[in-house]
Amino acid sequence: MAWVFLVIASFGEIFGVMSINFYLRQKSIIRILPIVISFGGGFLFLSLAMRDIPLGTAYAVWTGLGAAGAVLMGILFFNESAGWKRIAFLLCIIAGAVGLKAIE
Repeated sequence: MAWVFLVIASFGEIFGVMSINFYLRQKSIIRILPIVISFGGGFLFLSLAMRDIPLGTAYAVWTGLGAAGAVLMGILFFNESAGWKRIAFLLCIIAGAVGLKAIE
């Protein structure tokens, strides 16, 4: 169950970063609420995951999946570059997260 919590925590980080992007495009006080909820939920589920997953592994996977997800969201929803080099390095991040799970 800890790995499920860790994936949920990663989605919290992804949605938090997306919420920051939406806030920067149209600044209003109401746009801060999704940022707080997303990151708060992400930290909550990260803490639940860390009950069974070592700190280094949990944090590396959390940030890796969050970063990879943010890159994908940027490509899909914010017209960011999807060049082959960017995709190759994105795959490196994902491979690192999978590798840490495999040796856990």
